[in-house]
This record gives sequence, structure tokens and C-alpha cells, in this order.
Amino acid sequence: MDVLIHLFVGLHVIGIAALLGGFLTQMKAMGQGTARFVPAMLHGALTMLVTGVVLVGLNQADDRTLDNIKIGVKLALLIVILGLVYVKRDDERVDKGVFGLVGLLTTANIFIAVLWT
Repeated sequence: MDVLIHLFVGLHVIGIAALLGGFLTQMKAMGQGTARFVPAMLHGALTMLVTGVVLVGLNQADDRTLDNIKIGVKLALLIVILGLVYVKRDDERVDKGVFGLVGLLTTANIFIAVLWT
């Protein structure tokens, strides 16, 4: 079971890398007001959602104790991120505030995962 959990943690990290990497590649464009949500950001958020749900299930199946409040907060942030990216994915330009909010929520999600113990 540990190997399977580690595999999905790795896939979860790949998802966050795609989401954050897509955001970082558009930061210069954000400054110019021409930022857009690239497909990597949508795919990264979807990967995070699927692998996160699988990780919760695998950990519960392995009788591990989970912090449901932490998982709920992370899920809520991810749903907001996913909703914003999905709705605005075809727009040529995304408002700086919306784009910055996605980056902020993504970063917050990372820090919650690492620092909330």
C-alpha cells in the first residue's frame, strides 16, 4: 500500500508543478495585462483533484489518521482554483486580479500541505 500511496503523492506533486509552473510562465504577461490560463494549469488542477481524492481513499483504506479539516480546506481552495481556471480557460486575457488570485491560492495550498501538521 505504501508504494501506491507514494506513487500518487508523486503524481500529486506533478499536478501542483504543472499548475504553479503554468502560473509562473505567465507572470511577465500578467504584468503586461495579457496573461491567460494555459492548458497546463487546468490539467495540473485536475490532476491534483483526482490524485488528492485517491490519496484520501488510500490512506483511509490503510487505517491512517487524516486531518479532515486540512483536507477540506485544501479541497475548497482547489475547487476555487479549478473553477476559475476552467471558466476562464478560453479567454485571450485574464484580469490581473483573477490571475493573481489563482497564483495566491495555489501557493497557499502548497504551504497548507507542508506546514499544517
